[in-house]
Amino acid sequence: MAAHYLEFERPIGELEAKIEELSKLSETAGGQAFDAEIDALRARVADLRRETYAHLDGWQKTQVSRHPGRPHFVDYAAGLIEEFVELRGDRKFADDQAIVGGMGRFRGQPVMVIGQEKGHDTTTRIKHNFGAARPEGFRKAVRLMDLADQFGLPVLSFVDTGGAYPGLGSEERGVAEAIARATERCLSLGTPMICAIIGEGMSGGAIGIAAANKVLILEHSIYSVISPEGCASILLRDGALARGAAMAMKITAQDLIDFKIIDRIVAEPVGGAHADPAAAIDATGDAIEAELTPLLALGPDELRRQRAERFLAIGR
Repeated sequence: MAAHYLEFERPIGELEAKIEELSKLSETAGGQAFDAEIDALRARVADLRRETYAHLDGWQKTQVSRHPGRPHFVDYAAGLIEEFVELRGDRKFADDQAIVGGMGRFRGQPVMVIGQEKGHDTTTRIKHNFGAARPEGFRKAVRLMDLADQFGLPVLSFVDTGGAYPGLGSEERGVAEAIARATERCLSLGTPMICAIIGEGMSGGAIGIAAANKVLILEHSIYSVISPEGCASILLRDGALARGAAMAMKITAQDLIDFKIIDRIVAEPVGGAHADPAAAIDATGDAIEAELTPLLALGPDELRRQRAERFLAIGR
């Protein structure tokens, strides 16, 4: 598969194209004719990627958070959860595959896992509705949290959505009420809940499964009440101003930890999670384990109190 380069990565892409060209010439010429030039270019690419990713602005991080090669929830489930058993349906209307969940073991600990899945190609994107959940998705999440509470299972949630689905059927079936019920259920859980924002976490579609004891975010992920495009269209009356909106909205991990909206930033590999998905997944697992371990010692009332105090403190 051809590499996908973001707008700001074009200089890196041009250098890697030169490396590929020289590599082919070297094979044709035989021997090690261009090895020194290739090694020098590779070192330059590594330096340029490191420098570029150390100084990303809000709009560039938005692009990285949506990168098609970034690991999705199904990748995190496969990499971190053993014996995963998917549980489907909301027992009211349908099974919404924009939100996927089930039981499994996280590093030996039985857990309930819930995540938003966008899909990685045309077929899976349609199946998962691009990660835009309908009411039945949030009602499924509530059902799974009910089960987690009943059996004393910690809940791990993975957020990656541009927002809940705003279509007519979704509105008719009460998407706002479903998001509110899911948020309420997060807050009332008597078991530990850890949320990881692995891509973009936009609007109520994100908070419906993110009102956790601890909220983690990957280094180049974003989290906000609205997407930059939505903000530009509604407040600035011009969707073309999304770049400026992204930088003004303070939606990056570094901004959010300063505001105490999130609790921990998970470092990504140089070049973003899409550059080394396995390393990004392992780092996220380590962060989840570090946050989950002390919460396992707390009782239901203490967990609810900690969660309430965490969210009430935002903005004070």
